[in-house]
Amino acid sequence: MHDDVIIPDRGEFIDALKRLRRGHVLVRPRAARDDETARCMLDSGIVYTAYPALARYGLIDEYANPEGFDTMRYYRLTERGRRFADQACQAWQKRPLLERLAVRLVG
Repeated sequence: MHDDVIIPDRGEFIDALKRLRRGHVLVRPRAARDDETARCMLDSGIVYTAYPALARYGLIDEYANPEGFDTMRYYRLTERGRRFADQACQAWQKRPLLERLAVRLVG
């Protein structure tokens, strides 16, 4: 695990965890293998900043999707990621509404 991974947008990070918990798949262009700035898709929306932390902390893992496109890579939560997502989403919901709104505004 890398200690230097920063989560620049905690709201987006939590949203990604929520969607991944529901079984949605994160999709990333195959050509972007080493480019952490490449945009990903999750539940028909763009993931701008959450991918590097999800990957580096071992919360997601690539899997073979025989029904998918050859030009794309597909990721879902690992077992560790599922446990983390459960805890993080519960903690997020316990935060006061104004605090969650402020985090969404400033990252």
